[in-house]
Amino acid sequence: MNQPLTWLYRKLGSRYPAVFLCLELPNAFVVAAGSVALFSFYYSLSKSEFLEVLAIALGLTGLGVAWVLARMLKRVRPLARWIGGERSAERTAEAWELAVNLPIVLIRRDFLAPIVATSGTVIASVAVLGLSWLAFFPIMIAAVVAVGYAGILHYLALELAMRPILFDINRELEVPVRIDRPTLPLRVKLLGSLPLINVITGIVVAALTSDGGGTDALGINVLVALFVSFTISFELVVLLSRSILRPVEDLEAATERIRQGRYEEHVPVTTSDEFGELSAAFNQMVTGLAERERLREAFGTYLDEEVAQHLISEDFQPTGEEVEVSLVFCDVRDFTTAAAAADAPDVVARLNELFECIVPIVARHRGHIDQFIGDATLAVFGAPERVPQHADRAVQCAVELARTINSRRPGGFEVGIGVNSGRVVAGAIGGAGRLSFSVIGDAVNLCSRVEAATRETGDAVLITGATRALLSETIEVESRGERDIRGYDRRVELYAPLVPVALETGPGVDVNDPLGDPVVAGSAARRTRVTVSAAARARGPASDAPEPAKTAASAGRTPCPALSGRSLARSR
Repeated sequence: MNQPLTWLYRKLGSRYPAVFLCLELPNAFVVAAGSVALFSFYYSLSKSEFLEVLAIALGLTGLGVAWVLARMLKRVRPLARWIGGERSAERTAEAWELAVNLPIVLIRRDFLAPIVATSGTVIASVAVLGLSWLAFFPIMIAAVVAVGYAGILHYLALELAMRPILFDINRELEVPVRIDRPTLPLRVKLLGSLPLINVITGIVVAALTSDGGGTDALGINVLVALFVSFTISFELVVLLSRSILRPVEDLEAATERIRQGRYEEHVPVTTSDEFGELSAAFNQMVTGLAERERLREAFGTYLDEEVAQHLISEDFQPTGEEVEVSLVFCDVRDFTTAAAAADAPDVVARLNELFECIVPIVARHRGHIDQFIGDATLAVFGAPERVPQHADRAVQCAVELARTINSRRPGGFEVGIGVNSGRVVAGAIGGAGRLSFSVIGDAVNLCSRVEAATRETGDAVLITGATRALLSETIEVESRGERDIRGYDRRVELYAPLVPVALETGPGVDVNDPLGDPVVAGSAARRTRVTVSAAARARGPASDAPEPAKTAASAGRTPCPALSGRSLARSR
């Protein structure tokens, strides 16, 4: 049934809902004619009386169908417009709501039309045949059963007709649909339709095997059919409903557990039919999801979250892309001597303590850790996420790292930091199925060489002229002149941003205490200004500049030890 309807939907396009309604609703004429034919088995009707009653029934049915059809055609106009191309997010959600609820809307809002038409037909039949007015009631009950049968047919047919449209709509929905409460539960469908089918079957069988009998026979047959349907056969209906619904309820409960992240629970397989197959397939899916969740957790542990999001996004280019970034290379001072005096587990524990301080500071400035290289760390600002003023963020991050680490001395270490800006290639690096997202290029190499120069100048942080040229605001730096950098033929101009003096951690202060918020380099220091490049001045202040620093007290965190306004280099 689905394939012909799908073909018809593709063929008719936006006209499909209206055409289907015009073809399906007239089925009420067939039900009306059949009901009159069954009615004739109980009463001795002449040919003229039969035709008169049939004409009245079909005429009133036609009026009812016309009234319902006019209302339904008006309702499906938004659906037709969506099929025709109006597919905005709002229109798509409206179309889904209309298509999925159209069958029940037909029953709820238009049930009066067939009831009125049926009442008129019954009254006319009683008048035409000259029956007692008491005959109205058994005939009306039998007619209402026929109306119920027609309603079930219309509901199921319309539900099938909406499936091709709903398949298209679901592909266009931006957010998957979630139904918290079904409009018409499956339990109601089963317990309502199956007994009614039994009643109709009983009345038809009784009519075909009867020798007339008039109103008395019709009334008795209707009562017997109702009694049998809602007593003897109802138990079977209930058991069948439970047999169908219990596995569905188990699947619903398991789906809710999966939504909560409880992948360790499975659906009990209680039948060997299609529901059993579905439950077994669901359990296999849950096992796969649990495995993926374990991989995701490991993925997030061993890979920066920002990088992980980029790798699974549509913007990721495995072949790499050239971008301008700022880099921060942080290396431990005198690590070789410290490592030689301790065993391996202690060294690893101390390095992890250091990295516990570095990672959140980098993240606060919207950078990400590209690599842990032994005792060194490379942080990138501007890839994979494009951030404005990446040079400012990198310098401010470097200043806070030097201020915090060299004051707190996590792991007992001090660090030197180099900052450089330039174009790099960012992408998946590796081979034979083992890849990592990283940045490569001359700017990376120079950044590590600049950090090595901090040992010669005695500064905690050094930045290159390329980074200073990108700064969009005045940051206090002191020129260290042009210097020879190992591995480079050209001399590189270096600058040292002012860093508050690093003091030893006082008693009772844990290096793992919450860290203070970012502080712009030299904000507490005597200002030695170097003017930003003319290009930076022409750009003016950026709209997405880093937020002004907050004091540790106002942020509700443990303040760092008291800081002096002198350069860190001068305090040593």
